[in-house]
Parts: sequence; C-alpha cells; structure tokens
Amino acid sequence: MKQPSPLNCCRPLAVAALALSLATLTVPIAHGQETPAATVATNTAISIDALVFEALAKNLELKFYEAEIIAAKAGRKTAGLLPNPEVSSNVGQKTVRDAGLRSEGVAWSVSVVQPFEWPGRIGLRKAIANHDIELAELGYARFKLVLAGRVRTLAYGLFAAQEKAAAASEVAARFHALREVLVQRDPAGLTPLLEMRIIEATELNAQRKASESLLAVQVALLELNQLRGVVPGARLSVAQTDLLFRPAEKIEALSALARTNNFELRVRAVELAQQGFRVDLAKNERYPAISIGPILSEERNGNSRERIIGVGVSVPIPLWNQNKGNIEAAAARRMQAEVSFAVTEREIQRKVIESALAYETKLREMAKLRPDAVQHFKEAAEVADRHYRLGAVPIATYIELQKQCLEAAEGLLNTKREALEAAAQLEQLTGLSLLLVNANTVEKEK
Repeated sequence: MKQPSPLNCCRPLAVAALALSLATLTVPIAHGQETPAATVATNTAISIDALVFEALAKNLELKFYEAEIIAAKAGRKTAGLLPNPEVSSNVGQKTVRDAGLRSEGVAWSVSVVQPFEWPGRIGLRKAIANHDIELAELGYARFKLVLAGRVRTLAYGLFAAQEKAAAASEVAARFHALREVLVQRDPAGLTPLLEMRIIEATELNAQRKASESLLAVQVALLELNQLRGVVPGARLSVAQTDLLFRPAEKIEALSALARTNNFELRVRAVELAQQGFRVDLAKNERYPAISIGPILSEERNGNSRERIIGVGVSVPIPLWNQNKGNIEAAAARRMQAEVSFAVTEREIQRKVIESALAYETKLREMAKLRPDAVQHFKEAAEVADRHYRLGAVPIATYIELQKQCLEAAEGLLNTKREALEAAAQLEQLTGLSLLLVNANTVEKEK
C-alpha cells in the first residue's frame, strides 16, 4: 500500500480550522490591555523537547506506519508457507459384459496431492517479504524523524511569533500612550500636529504587525495541535527557548553521512535489492510446481473386488508459457530501480549542499549578534521613549529607533528559526543532529 507523504495532511486542516479559532479570539493589542502572546498562552509553558515527545507518543499517523509493519510481517509468514494439499475423488457405476454375461458394481478413487514449489522459490519469496518489512520499518523511522523536526520547527515558530506579537504590542502601546499625552497638551502649530500624525501612523503599523504575528501564532498552533494529537483549539505557551547549534560540518563529511544514513536513499537501495530478487523469482517460476501424493482406488463387480494403492505425480509441461513476459517486466523494473537510486543519490547530494550552505550562513549571522540582543534593543527603545518625552530626542530618531528595534528583534528570531529549519533538513538528510539540548530547559522540565 502506498504510504502518504509525511505531514502533507496537516496544513489543510490547520487552514480550515483557522477561521473558527480566530472567530472566538479576542485580540487586544494596545490601550494598556493584555498582549496577544498572553491571549494564546496557558499558565504552564511547555518546552520544545516536551512537545516533540508528546507528538511522538500521540500522533495518529504513526499508527498507519505501525500497521504497515504488521502487514509486512504477516506477508513474511505467508511467503514461507507451502501450498495447501489438494484432495480429489470420483465415484461411479461399473458394468462388465463378457460372453453374454453382465455384472455391475461400484468404482471409486481418492487421491491426496501435496504441491511442492521448485527449489529456491520459497526462499526468494521470503527474501522479498523481508525487504517489505525493512521498507516498512524505514518508513516508520523516517516519519518519526520528519515529525520531530516539524514539531520542533513549529514550536519555535510559535515561540517566535509570540515574542514578535508581544514586542509589536508593546511598541503600539507605547505610541498610544504617547499620543494620549500629546493630545492632552493641545499642541498648536503645524510641526506638533505632523508629529502626532506620524505617531498615529506608526502605532497603526505596529498594531498591524502584532495582528500578523498573532495570526502566525494561530496557524502554527493549529498544525502543532494536530501533530500532537489534541483538539485544534487547545492552547499552549512555548517556554523560553535558547537554541544551541553545533558548528557546521564540512560538506564532504555531510555527504558521506547522507550516503549511509539518508532514509530516502536507503529505501531506494532496499527497493533495488528487492527488485533483483523479483527478477530471480520470475526466472525460477519458469519451472513448474510438482504435485505428489497417495492414490487409492477400488472397483467392485459382482463377487470380485479390485483395489489399487499407489503414488501419483503431477507435473505441468511448460510448452506455451515459459514466463518470458514476467521476466522481461521484472528486469525492466530493476532497471527503473537502478535509475531511481542514482537520481535520488544526486538529488540528496544537492540538497545536502544547499542545506549546509544555508545552515552555515545562518550561524554566521547569529555569531555577529549579541546573546542579549533582543533585551538590548528593548532597553534602547524604552530609553528613547523616556528621553523623547523630556525633549532630549527628536521625533525622527525616536520613531526610527522604535521601528528598527522591533525589526531587529524580528530579524533575530527569524534567523534562529531559519537556522533551525536548515538544521532539521540536514538531520533528515544525514541523520546528524545539529541542535544541542538546552540544559536550562531540561532542568526546568525536571
């Protein structure tokens, strides 16, 4: 049975449920009200590792792959069984005429025949079934890896969206409070009026960013809940997360790991080996099965009785069908498997290089930033707000600083999210985990 593409079914449900979720959601983003991040948060923050563990335990699609393994093992049992024995019998009336004399009686016969496959055929079927089990297990392991990476990426995306929504709401609230103060002063003249309009426009832009971030929170939350196996409307808050990445490996080392660890490549290799056994099986099936079994027959005529006990052998003669068509088809399928393996190997190597370059680029970007960059930008925005009220900072500097601090915080969160996506892609391609465990988060969970 064809396996569904991992996680392809998650996004349509998330989009479909988004309207219902937003219809019941209150979005206070300014005027001193609660921030969007607080709106979607619960009292208890959950770490990313805990969300991954929960998804691996509750995801419904895992049962599909588990059932695939069970079906493959059942096929292995069937492949090793002999055909069922065949029983045949006949009965009839016997009449004998000799020199004008006539006698009648009963004639019957019974035979039990056991078909035997040609030597090696059952072994080939077992080998094909064993490869089916291996393919099912590879599909199960691959889905778990993809699921963990997707949950990790969604969870951090949810955390980043919550942080961006809170930051945008804070900036919008700051501009709103400042505008209220300026209105109370009843400014006269063109310059104060223009300054107020600039502040109003900047407040609207900050509110729009807060709304967009809240929408991103809801989209990520809906898909994350589906992967976790909970109701779409369940709310959660992702704990403070500091991502720790391993240094970038050399592309040659990553390519070597992909040749041995990549699930897609391993699947193609198993399929190629399995197709080789199918060719051998098609060649073996040129030879017929042999049926052997005891035969018992008896004839009664008047006062005489004749009984025959023997062994019957049945062998089809392969005159018209020598299985040439199936042999050619199996050989063509093996050629396709060889081509598929070669194409997949080249594609995997290309993806490894692309992901490695993206990962290295994001690490270099993060290395140029201070660890406390977000807090640093936030403090600068607060200082600018205080000094603008005192008249020590011009409005152009004040507004530009607020906007740049917000964009810088968003850029830092986006860079970390993109680095996490590249690390997840490399882990799927090579099997090498590039994300270190956050010791602080683990300690909090304990």
